[in-house]
Amino acid sequence: MSPVKNISINPAKYYFRDNHRPILRAPKGLNADVVKLISAQKKEPAWLLEMRLRALKIFLEKPLPTWGANLSKIDFSDIYYYIRPAQERGLTWQDVPEKIKKTFDRLGIPQAERKFLAGVGAQYESEMIYHSLKDKWSKLGVIFADMSEAPVKYPDLVKKYFGKIVPSKDNKFAALNSAVWSGGSFIYVPRGVKVEIPLQAYFRINAAGMGQFERTLIIADEGSSVHYIEGCTAPMYSRDSLHAAVVELVALKGAHIRYTTIQNWSHNVYNLVTKRAWAEEEAVVEWIDGNLGSKVTMKYPCVILKGRKSRAEIISVAFANSNQHQDAGSKVIHLAPETSSNVIAKSIAKGNGRTTYRGLVQVDKRANKAKVKVKCDALLIDRQSRSDTYPTMRIDNDNVTIEHEATVAKIGEQQLYYLNSRGLDTETAERLIVSGFFEVFARELPMEYALELNRLIALEMEGSVG
Repeated sequence: MSPVKNISINPAKYYFRDNHRPILRAPKGLNADVVKLISAQKKEPAWLLEMRLRALKIFLEKPLPTWGANLSKIDFSDIYYYIRPAQERGLTWQDVPEKIKKTFDRLGIPQAERKFLAGVGAQYESEMIYHSLKDKWSKLGVIFADMSEAPVKYPDLVKKYFGKIVPSKDNKFAALNSAVWSGGSFIYVPRGVKVEIPLQAYFRINAAGMGQFERTLIIADEGSSVHYIEGCTAPMYSRDSLHAAVVELVALKGAHIRYTTIQNWSHNVYNLVTKRAWAEEEAVVEWIDGNLGSKVTMKYPCVILKGRKSRAEIISVAFANSNQHQDAGSKVIHLAPETSSNVIAKSIAKGNGRTTYRGLVQVDKRANKAKVKVKCDALLIDRQSRSDTYPTMRIDNDNVTIEHEATVAKIGEQQLYYLNSRGLDTETAERLIVSGFFEVFARELPMEYALELNRLIALEMEGSVG
């Protein structure tokens, strides 16, 4: 119990801002000229610019979604869609501009790279300002690159998969990302190569009224495996910011991809993300998804089980504090026989915070002997908080096994009495209960990240008593 008592809570670690001045800032608002400017900055091939302009048209024509969180206050004309923080990406950490480097030093990125990561990417505003991969993995043919450079350096791979898993027309914010995306990670793991320690990218919004639109594409070839970890922060401003990313995963036959996110955006960020994976025969895709920040989150990691005996594991946690709406969940689509999926969703609401689980399970008529298990648990800290569950199941095959379980609870008086009787004050006791509630998520994280999760929970729970 002592580690919980001794957690150091320092909001400045996450919500600080710096006075770095970018070398290029596109005018506010979105039009074809802004899209062309972004493409020109990256010296993109013609096919990619054409794709961007088609996506812009789709974005402008599609209405805002009428379900889910309230997005009506987003002012798309009052957003910077591209900010370039530095002239060139750093080849070493020392090459990164000093003010930007200090930002990531405060977040612990260089230390993490030295200690336990196979590779690191760091994105500041619209661009990756640093990328590295340890020699061991480069020699085995692993590619870990800035997504903005990938269409030029690896055109065949990018053209084969980019925009195929999440097409521009998928939804309004996928179209927005497809039009103005910048930065993100491109990963390719060759056949049979198992990357034994994680790769990480960290995304930082610093400017007020900024939109960040990174794009990530991970391709795991037959029999390979990779674990990718993503972290996110932003300072607090009076004006809202927008984060609309797209993530595409391709797990070929027998491959294994784990994608871990610990999101801690400040409470003025709209976080609207589309994440989707293809899983071929006997492939495994795992989404480990933590949402503890932002004003609004709408995010539903999806796995399309295309091959026989492919498998999906989704563990999603969300913490909604005052004036936050975490609308999160999962989607699994079973298209092949003997596929299986396991979904665990945990949410906590505090103050007038609201959590929503929104899930879809779809089983195709071809998916004989498919197995599905969905478990949703919600914890309410007080009477002002709210939790909703909207599960959807479309089952077109009788030869399947489907389980669904959902619970809503509050912190019990008996639990608090027991912990109080063991010498813990009420605030520490509540924090311990919340940490235990999220334990199924924390145990899937590397130890350093599990400790960070406990710090974030402590920060969210601060002052919850009374």
